[in-house]
Amino acid sequence: MQRAYLASSRALSVLLVLVGSAMVVSALARGGGVLALGVVIGTLFAALGVARLWLMHAAGSGDGE
Repeated sequence: MQRAYLASSRALSVLLVLVGSAMVVSALARGGGVLALGVVIGTLFAALGVARLWLMHAAGSGDGE
């Protein structure tokens, strides 16, 4: 059960990164600037996915740090 939870959590994190990146690329391709809504929201989605992956890795390393 724990392995399934970790796998689904990792898959969701990767999906967040991919969707966020696609939003940024799409917004920029349509002529949006750096502060366009798609760029800002996409960057936040990607950052959330990366943060989730980083926290999962940090929690699973067991270094005690």
